[in-house]
Order: sequence, then structure tokens, then C-alpha cells
Amino acid sequence: MAMSQSDKRFGVIGHKGRMGQAIAEAIEEAGHVLQVGVDEGGNPGPLAAQCDVLVDFSVPQALKTNLDAAKVAGVPILVGTTGLEETHFVQLAEAARSIPVLQTGNTSLGVTLLAHLVREAAAKLGPDWDIEVLEMHHRAKVDAPSGTAKLLGQAAAEARGIELSSHMESGRHGHTGARREGAIGFATLRGGTVAGEHSVIFAGVEERLTLSHSAENRAIFARGAVRGAAWLIGREPGRYRMEDVLGL
Repeated sequence: MAMSQSDKRFGVIGHKGRMGQAIAEAIEEAGHVLQVGVDEGGNPGPLAAQCDVLVDFSVPQALKTNLDAAKVAGVPILVGTTGLEETHFVQLAEAARSIPVLQTGNTSLGVTLLAHLVREAAAKLGPDWDIEVLEMHHRAKVDAPSGTAKLLGQAAAEARGIELSSHMESGRHGHTGARREGAIGFATLRGGTVAGEHSVIFAGVEERLTLSHSAENRAIFARGAVRGAAWLIGREPGRYRMEDVLGL
């Protein structure tokens, strides 16, 4: 049965990064304890057993090491690292056989609900409505499209029973020809200090529907990560999503 009391012991991997610092503040705000903080290049293995849950906001190259540490210690792990590739998702699936794993491109509760609404809209509106995902982030963000944009695109693809990888269109330039039927388009903007802006546009014949979310501070992601990680404690091994945290 899942634990509900406060004072849960958190291990934060990448805790000196911007998100790591925000998560440390959110842990304290929620009445929990930052038991262990692991910096870039550090090995969480010897320390993981001191924690009730691990939170990983580090780099894709460190994912296997972090998952192995969680498995050995027998503790759940929430992974918010972006820029993951297919090999990383294989590693996540393998780890989920023995521990609870929650991996997401965005821990915001608002974005979680947005993805749910995108899934509903894509299913109800049908394939004659074109889908475009627009995102903007600060100038220092290194991956594109964002993990959140991909999460929203994946929600739309799942609702339509298609593979995002084979229907994704991004970086349009030059003479591209007409829009491919069934495509899910992505547009990326970078500049300033924008924490995160995401819109999913459903374009039909003579009408459009736009579902949007604006992040004003990365603290919203930190609070969501702490809530999700705390929810994960005591769950059965398996893959979980932020939608599960909200009961969607």
C-alpha cells in the first residue's frame, strides 16, 4: 500500500543544477527530507539505500547508473531527465520489472492535465483535424523539441492509434510540399528566460482549437516532481505516469 505520511527521505540526483535546487526547496516546503544529493559524475549507489525514493534530473548518459542504484537499493525512482533516446526507454522498462519507475518529460500538474485534454481532443475530433505542437523555452535549453512537446505529441498519437516517430514533422524549411496527412507537427522557439510555453493546435476546416499551458517559474515542475515521487513510494514495480498521480 502506498505511503501517505510526510517526512519521506528523498535522494536527488543532479541536486546542484537549477532543477535540483528547486526540488530541494520543494522537498522542504512539502515537509519531507533531502537525505542525499548527488552531483554530476557522482554515483548514487552507496547512498540510495538511505532514501525512500530517488529523483533524477541529471543527464541521459547517467540514466543506467541511476536506475541500477535504485534497483540495488529497492527504492522507486522518478526520472525527469529530458533528451532520452530509445535505448534509455529500454533501460526504464527493464528497471520497472523490479521497482516502481515514473518517467515523464514534464512534472507540472498543469501540463499533466493538458496532456490528458490533448488525448481526449485528438480522440474526439478525428483525423481530419491537423495537429501542431508549438513550444518556447529559454535560450539556454539544449534539446529540441522539448520533452514536454514530445509528451503532448505522444498523447495525441496514442489517442489516434499511431506511432509518433513515423508521423512527427519538425524543422520544416524550404519547399516542403503540402502537409502530410496524419502528421503531427512541431515548432520550436528559443529566447530570453522563458520557463516554458506549450500549445497544441487542432486545425480543422474553418475552425481551430488551441490548448495551452504557461510555466512562470520552474518551481511548478519541482512541486510536481516531489508530489509524484512521494506518491510513488510503496507502489508495486512497474511503469507509472504523472496521470496516475492525478488519478486520470
